[in-house]
Amino acid sequence: QVQLVESGGGLVQPGGSLRLSCVASARIFSLYSMGWYRQAPGKQRELVASITSGGSTNYADSVKGRFTISRDNAKKMVYLQMNSLKVEDTAVYYCNGRLGTIEGGSFGSWGQGTQVTVSS
Repeated sequence: QVQLVESGGGLVQPGGSLRLSCVASARIFSLYSMGWYRQAPGKQRELVASITSGGSTNYADSVKGRFTISRDNAKKMVYLQMNSLKVEDTAVYYCNGRLGTIEGGSFGSWGQGTQVTVSS
């Protein structure tokens, strides 16, 4: 069962912007630390940005100053605002994090990914 669903990917020209969204399913009670990862063809999956439950953020050097991760705990959503996009940002972007259940447990989960293509 899919617990995280990403949206917002697409085709954009270099220098453009996109905003990715990730929403947790209804059975999820809360979000703990969350992150966005990406995987380009032929490359390993890499961490792009992460955010703790308290709002502390961390970014890969390649996206610092261009990408912003944020969260809305009430809506159980995580966002990735991507500005000044470059061709090398082209990848499938995945949402990941630790999710809390109503029963009091928690588990890690990945979304299915959303394609971001930066091309002129």
